[in-house]
Amino acid sequence: MAEAITFIIPGMPVAKGRPKFARRGNFVTTYTPEKTASYENLVKVKAEEAMQGRSVIDGAVAVEIWLWVIPPASWSQKKQRQALSHEILPTSKPDVDNVIKGIFDAMNEIVWKDDKQAVDLTVRKRYAETARATVEVRAL
Repeated sequence: MAEAITFIIPGMPVAKGRPKFARRGNFVTTYTPEKTASYENLVKVKAEEAMQGRSVIDGAVAVEIWLWVIPPASWSQKKQRQALSHEILPTSKPDVDNVIKGIFDAMNEIVWKDDKQAVDLTVRKRYAETARATVEVRAL
């Protein structure tokens, strides 16, 4: 089996935002929200670093993603400890499916030709002291 491409995206995982629309005179233009665009650019940078000059994968891939989020500061110390030991699981935003969409779109033409190549996907969202996303892609 091929060597996995693994990289870490620092910071809070960002859900892909819906396109925004703006009227410019008689025309309506579509644009990506700033938060989504900057997160996707960060994913692209980290993916390119992980590829180390390798060519894009053109076959089926398996993807494993861990989304690490920080427990709310408003929680008691006890509840935060429970969250960090995974006794409490994060059921708050961001939605995993929307985060995956942004990460997958950003990896197009860098890690793989197109995200439709993903045939196996495992996603986990857990609490941690440091917010980040860990991505592993393996050619099948």
